Amino acid sequence: MAKQLSRFLPGSWVYRITRWKQVLLHIYIYTLSRRRPQLVRKFLLDRVREALGDDYDVKKHFTPSYNPWDQRLCAVPEGDMFIAIREQRAEVVTDQIERFTEDGIRLASGRELQADIIVLATGLNLKFMGGAQLTVDGEMIDPSRLYVYRGMMFGNVPNLAQVFGYTNASWTLKSDLTGDFVCRVLNELRRTGARMAVPQLKEGAVEEQPMLNLNSGYVLRSVGQFPKQGVSLPWRLYQNYILDFVQLRLRPLRDKVLEFK
Repeated sequence: MAKQLSRFLPGSWVYRITRWKQVLLHIYIYTLSRRRPQLVRKFLLDRVREALGDDYDVKKHFTPSYNPWDQRLCAVPEGDMFIAIREQRAEVVTDQIERFTEDGIRLASGRELQADIIVLATGLNLKFMGGAQLTVDGEMIDPSRLYVYRGMMFGNVPNLAQVFGYTNASWTLKSDLTGDFVCRVLNELRRTGARMAVPQLKEGAVEEQPMLNLNSGYVLRSVGQFPKQGVSLPWRLYQNYILDFVQLRLRPLRDKVLEFK
């Protein structure tokens, strides 16, 4: 698309159009996955069967127990992994690991996989803000008791923002919006001479929900240590670039919640 548009449009226009096309495509796929999971599941598995052939056991090796976007969706650029599997330059083995051996891994089925290198990729443990300890006026703050404001600041915690991108799209889309919003807050502090920006939250005023909406093991293990979100703005963490673009870049900075003191 970018190559075709560049024939008759300036580079800056091509960039913006292509970028928004990608943003809208990701939003569409995610929304459809949540509303019609079986339809998207069938579409994805049909594409895998096309790539690997009718004789490949797609049900065993590429059919997870969860629906699309219950966990993060993997992308295979230009089908390169499927090409390698079809040409027998790579192999997928789906099984339970029984134990490590001198030469590799022994599986529950009795098969042994020889390996030069074994990458342990299932033990991720999330840490809120890298495990930093928060204090306000000498009082320690429990992150699990906080509510996230506009996806970046926290109720009753002054002068603190975190960058937390999208889990269902490019991480930097939300990072850009967060950076822009924080700069607006800093400029407002300078303009008014205020020393503190704090989202005010009364106890019990927000109905709580988990901050992260994925059921991956690494998320479920740590979700209780993370702040919570509410069911409506500005305490709701939307995974939608268009909604966030309107809320964080187009709407006025001041609202009934964010106070400058």
